[in-house]
Amino acid sequence: MTEFMTKRLPAAPDVTAPDGSDVRILLGLQGGGCAHFELACGKTSTAVAHRTIEEIWFFLKGRGEMWRKLGEQEEIVSVDPGICLTIPVGTHFQFRSFGEEPLAAFGVSMPPWPGADEAYPVAGYWEASESKSDKDHDKLQTKRENS
Repeated sequence: MTEFMTKRLPAAPDVTAPDGSDVRILLGLQGGGCAHFELACGKTSTAVAHRTIEEIWFFLKGRGEMWRKLGEQEEIVSVDPGICLTIPVGTHFQFRSFGEEPLAAFGVSMPPWPGADEAYPVAGYWEASESKSDKDHDKLQTKRENS
């Protein structure tokens, strides 16, 4: 039997995602997991794609843009609170934050995040502000496995 779980959004990030955003890991079940993603003001993420998972993001605060490319389909959308979007398996994506507050989103990964090598870098639409180390990738895997 699956136990009920409850968790408050952590005050500090648990890890840095492969795309450079701060991640606060929330809860998960067998079919998926969720997390809070935040990208600092004026920053541009590293472009990545996922090997096996798909995601749905719902933007909570800030404003910015999200670039997505899958095969011949490619678009840039403006994002701000209330925007929800999908990231199908294999989609190349990148996002950037404008304005005076960080860009924050609630994301659901299906199935749950499998580990450090799930996300891989791809050519992006914009120049990224940061790149992250393998240490953060390993830390993300360990945190998600333990949540």
